[in-house]
Amino acid sequence: MSTVAVIDYGIGNLLSVQRGLEYCGANVEVTSNPKHILSAARVVLPGVGAFGNAMAELQRRHLVEVVHEVVNAGIPFLGICLGMQLLLSESEEFGLTQGLNLIPGRVIPVPKKSTAGIPQKIPHIGWSNLVLAKSRSNWNDTILSTISLVSSVYFVHSFMAVTENKAHRIADCIYGGISIPAVVARDNIYGCQFHPEKSGEIGLKILQQFIAL
Repeated sequence: MSTVAVIDYGIGNLLSVQRGLEYCGANVEVTSNPKHILSAARVVLPGVGAFGNAMAELQRRHLVEVVHEVVNAGIPFLGICLGMQLLLSESEEFGLTQGLNLIPGRVIPVPKKSTAGIPQKIPHIGWSNLVLAKSRSNWNDTILSTISLVSSVYFVHSFMAVTENKAHRIADCIYGGISIPAVVARDNIYGCQFHPEKSGEIGLKILQQFIAL
């Protein structure tokens, strides 16, 4: 069975991601070894916490170059939660920090007020429905192709990743009337703002679709 490498850079709930992938039938290796990451059939970048700290750890462990090598080799790559945000060019969290720049765009704060001007809780925590991004007519040929529209998944985040190219935006969720990117993609790169490993049957279907790419 081909291996899914989960990148260990000291940030992220690695065990829950590992267990979710294994439940879907994947052979999982949690590793920071560049050779093991580059030899995997698929690669996952999890993450929780601050964008700047995460990028600093990736740089310290010389994993930024490895991630780019993975992507350039055409290996399916999935960023989860903070891991999705790291895919973008830069983040405004605690000052401007450069990201992996794999998908052009910027990570910005989730607005503290709804579109109606009503204060809303930050971070956005809980279950929200996935809806088609405005640039999409369907989810065919994506990691969402096996789930139905308006499926509910679990979010925990204070920032959101906004792509420059609307075509890179696959699915959104609506929070306080605001469309928040929930799934982004470019070529062999995917990102989920939510936690598929904590999103029950729907999340497992998404992970199954990723490991089937």
